[in-house]
Amino acid sequence: MKLSSKSIYVFIAMCYSLFVPASLSAEEPLRLGVAGVSHDHIYEVVQHIGKGDFTLVGVAKRNDTLRKNNPLTGLVDTSLFFADLTEMIDRTQPEAVIVYEPIYDHLSIVEICAPRGVHVMVEKPLAVNNEQARQMAQLAARHQIHLLTNYETTWYPTLDLLHRSFPELVGEITRIQVFDGHQGPIELGCRKEFLAWLTDPVLNGGGAVIDFGCYGANLATWLFQGERPLSVSALFKQQKPGLYPKVDDDATILLEYPTATVQILASWNWPINRKDMHVYGSTGYIYQHTATEMEIYSSPSQEKATVVAESLSSPYDNPFHYLKAVVRNQIQPQPYDRSSLENNLLVVEILQAAIESNRTGQRIYLNP
Repeated sequence: MKLSSKSIYVFIAMCYSLFVPASLSAEEPLRLGVAGVSHDHIYEVVQHIGKGDFTLVGVAKRNDTLRKNNPLTGLVDTSLFFADLTEMIDRTQPEAVIVYEPIYDHLSIVEICAPRGVHVMVEKPLAVNNEQARQMAQLAARHQIHLLTNYETTWYPTLDLLHRSFPELVGEITRIQVFDGHQGPIELGCRKEFLAWLTDPVLNGGGAVIDFGCYGANLATWLFQGERPLSVSALFKQQKPGLYPKVDDDATILLEYPTATVQILASWNWPINRKDMHVYGSTGYIYQHTATEMEIYSSPSQEKATVVAESLSSPYDNPFHYLKAVVRNQIQPQPYDRSSLENNLLVVEILQAAIESNRTGQRIYLNP
């Protein structure tokens, strides 16, 4: 039986009943496994090793060269590296696995983790297409695990402040512009192991549209509390075909909502690194500059106020604190939270519609 994304989420919320093992107190570090080492975001693990956020119990990577030479080499005992994910899980018993593999492989990892009751957090986006996303969601529901998606912007204090205060600051949202990207993964010097699949239309699902378009879709779904766009339109470019011959390196996506328009500008061609957003409303305007700074313009005075957002408190300040709190039943992901399964099923649907719109030159209308 196939379930809709909403049905899957409701089923998970109703049947989830996994308890923290008696041998683990709420204060003990999360028992964390790592699946894959090719994604450059694995440096998040490197930065948090030894801080008490988690105990790294095992790392799985089939490629022999990568398993012996990766960012965790020298930081983790060699006995904790495994060629096989199944063996790693069965021998080390992680509570959760965080994934740093090609997006196409997310499904196969959930297929291994879910029947063993191991929770999963993947790097954004959830999946390369709707079919894989739905299969992953069904596995999570059937085996009662949490399936979360990690975005860098989830841990931005400015976005948390914006979300809590935008009705008061800007009124009803009428337009959002989301800018995400950088000069390009090759130009930034990403590792060759990362580039090998990041620039592959099958393993990554696309180029800049997948790598950075997902941020805007995720944030719009969050700000509009899960409201589905009426339609999706998109235009992709290959501005550097010599560097990125197989995928787009620039994507413009337009989401039509009943009362608002969202423009997602995702690119490997920005002259600077950026993850910023403009939110326009009936009574004001917010420009979220960075993770910590934003500007607020109020009408009719047109006065500008610069705001520095306060640091987020645990467990909402980084993915490891959040993952532990979810796994240990200290918090329950809410519908359309940025990390939630329901939000990210819709993100994948939006991205697939954008790819179809670019291919056909037509606006794609989403089913209600």
